[in-house]
Amino acid sequence: MTLLQLKYIVKIVECGSMNEASHELYVSQPALSSSVKELENELGIDIFTRSSQGIALTVDGAEFLTYARQVLDQTSLLEERYKNAKPRKQLCRVSTQHYMFAVEAFVEMISSTNSDEYEFTIRETRTRDIINQVANMQSEIGIIYLSDFNKDVLGKLLRGKHLEFHPLFRAGLHVFLSRNNPLASKSKITMKDLEPYPFLQYEQGEEGSFYFAEEAVWPEYSPKQINVTDRATILNFIVGLNGYTVCTGIDNEDLNNEKIVTVPLESDESMLVGWISNERAKLSNAASMYLDKLRSVLDSHGYTIID
Repeated sequence: MTLLQLKYIVKIVECGSMNEASHELYVSQPALSSSVKELENELGIDIFTRSSQGIALTVDGAEFLTYARQVLDQTSLLEERYKNAKPRKQLCRVSTQHYMFAVEAFVEMISSTNSDEYEFTIRETRTRDIINQVANMQSEIGIIYLSDFNKDVLGKLLRGKHLEFHPLFRAGLHVFLSRNNPLASKSKITMKDLEPYPFLQYEQGEEGSFYFAEEAVWPEYSPKQINVTDRATILNFIVGLNGYTVCTGIDNEDLNNEKIVTVPLESDESMLVGWISNERAKLSNAASMYLDKLRSVLDSHGYTIID
């Protein structure tokens, strides 16, 4: 039994004759009669009685017609829902450490989205939360870094949660400083140089440890230390308190270059920045577009993208 056969039966009843129905269906009368007969044989009933005066529904045929119309009505609802539906709302959720370039790429992705409806989410949050959100599929993409210090611990955690790390670029360490800081004019600075100034770091919560820190290195002893949770606060403290933080060195328009500078830090350590994904999930088109914009932004800042 096919939907086409059901449509044939309903049309024949509406037209009152096989001949007229064949014209409206653009089907030859022999083909239409043959299709109806095949259906009758399959069901083991006579749907129509045939005589010199024409055709008429049998009792079985009248009952069958009721069910056929219900099936066709449901089919119509399905077609209306999916064939003529508006494009689905685009979704993309990203969790990231506090990187300006991640936000910059997110802005570019939204600006390039050709959709009347979308729902995008970006979370600048703690390292462990990023990992958990991707593991729980609350986010499609997480952006973190690995270093010689944390790669074994984070790598084991990622594998245990069925997450994959995809490298984007490797960055030497830099420091954000106030332009008024005496160290701002130096071509390179050391952690020893930074001892007199407040060390600013992103707070990682009670379960945090040095392995989850966003700063790849930190002072052995810091008499002045401030823990913060958002990027705007850390930038204000750099200017207002003459503090510093360790970072990749990438800045953008969010950074007030009249007040803040980026200076290379003398260190053997580096940051391998990448994105993590859940191996059990497939990225949406919007998430793939975000990754393309992310690579483009990093390239514009002069970093070599790792394939």
